Formats: sequence, structure tokens, C-alpha cells
Amino acid sequence: MPAERLRVDVQGRTLELSNLDKILYPNAGFTKGEVIDYYTRVAPVLLPHLHDRALTRIRYPNGVDGNSFFEKNAPAATPPWVRVETLPAPGSTKGRETIDYVVADDLPTLVWLANLAALELHTPQWKIGEHPDLMVVDLDPGAPASLRQCCQVALLLRDRLAVDGVDSYPKTSGKKGMQLCCPIAGTQSADDVSAYARRVAQELEREHPKLILSKMAKNLRPGKVFIDWSQNNAAKTTVAPYSLRAQPVPSVSAPLTWDEVSAGAAGKRPATRPYTAAEVLDRIEEYGDLLAPLLDHGPELPG
Repeated sequence: MPAERLRVDVQGRTLELSNLDKILYPNAGFTKGEVIDYYTRVAPVLLPHLHDRALTRIRYPNGVDGNSFFEKNAPAATPPWVRVETLPAPGSTKGRETIDYVVADDLPTLVWLANLAALELHTPQWKIGEHPDLMVVDLDPGAPASLRQCCQVALLLRDRLAVDGVDSYPKTSGKKGMQLCCPIAGTQSADDVSAYARRVAQELEREHPKLILSKMAKNLRPGKVFIDWSQNNAAKTTVAPYSLRAQPVPSVSAPLTWDEVSAGAAGKRPATRPYTAAEVLDRIEEYGDLLAPLLDHGPELPG
């Protein structure tokens, strides 16, 4: 076996890891071995959020400065023990009727994906064979708006959703924006969820027209925060909690406390920059999984 390959046992599965010293984040000197280590250590809080969800990966075989590609289909060399589900492919850009999705239900699958340089993990708002059990709203700032303005909008959105009995939980996107994630009943269609999210976004836009935008037109975005209600479309996915992002540093889509969001709205952290992999592991030690409430069903959304 070549020296650069390492055979390991992960919960009874044998994997061959390769090129562990390859640098995937050049600005930070962060290697593939460190990516695998991060995903192994974060697995106890990450895997429950991936459970039973069709997984879209974004792979960076030559690091974040190299070419990348979206991968929905299970690759040809997928081990037989990896869970694969054949599902309809709404909105497929390649005209496919079905896709053989990987489902990351266990640590060996997560390590296998990390070894393929699948840095980013994205999931839909529904579990396989079910209606959406999550509503996710993406907050996308148009420069010069920043994460600070996202935090301000997140607080307004939290309070508006609470009027309807909907709890919301914030996380950074790991890039420039944020998401609010809401557990819902799992009894309504993606169209119903999208319609509700759109209605709330439009209401807040009318109340705060200088800060909030509900329309997708990019020419309207400068200085405002776009509430992207369309994340709830059946063909859409959202970056999973605790996923790495392909940024100059190994940033993470990190759960936040509402106290941190309030601080961010006032111009303090997390408005300066996203959290990194090392910081997120420390935060898990301190807080546990701040998004654990998403694993239980919430209320039905108003019609």
C-alpha cells in the first residue's frame, strides 16, 4: 500500500484514507487530515441533523482555491455499507427523474465523505418520505449590509414568528449571512411552508423597507437583508449545522445563542466574522448542541 494511504477501522468499517497532509485551506494551512478530524469530533452533534436526509455534497478535491463540484448522486466507488436512497429529483439540472442519494447516518459514512474532500454538506428541509419538518429562512446581506444587519433582521423575524407560536433557532451560514431554523409539524407541503415564509418576509419588508427585502432581484439588495423564503422549496437544500464552508479559513455554519445575535445586532460578535472549526468544537464543549430542539417536531404553520 502506498505510504500516503492509511487504513483505519471506524466503528467496524475499514476505510482507506489518502493524502492526509494535503492542504485544503491554503490560507490557514488546514489539511485534509484536519478536515477528517473535525468531522469525526463534531459527529455526535452533526449526525442527528443529517439523519434520514438526502445529502448533497460540495467537493473540493484540490482545496478551496481549486475547482469544486456539487455531488448528489452516490459516486461509483461508494462502499456497499453506505446507505443510498433512490429518490425523485425535482428541479434536476440534468433532467434526471431520480437520484441515488447518500444518506449520512453514521460516523463511517461521514469519515468516508470527508476523505473525498466533501467539505460542504447540504440537506433539504424534509426527511426521506416525509413532509418538511423544518422551515429555514436564509438571511442574505447585500453590501454594505453585513452580519450585523442580519442579526437585526433575525431578532425581528424571531419576534414575528413567536406571535404564531413558531420557535426559531439561529446559526451563521459560515459565510456572510445567517439562517433561522424552525421545527414544524411535518404535516404540511413544501409549498405551504414556502408560502408562509414568504408572507412573513413580505410583512416585515412592509414594516422595515429600508432594512428588509423579500424580493429576489439582486439590484434591490444593496444595503438590505434579503429574507430568502424560497429555501423551503422541495428542490432546495441548506447548509447543514456544523458543516464546514469553502472559505479562506475553515469556517463553519455555527449555531448561535440569541444573546449572541443581540450582541451582533449591536455591532459585536458574531458580526465580525464566522466561527472556525476549532472555535465550534470549543463551543460544543460549552453549549452542547444549540440546535437540538430542531430534532423534535414543532407546530403547524398558520394557513
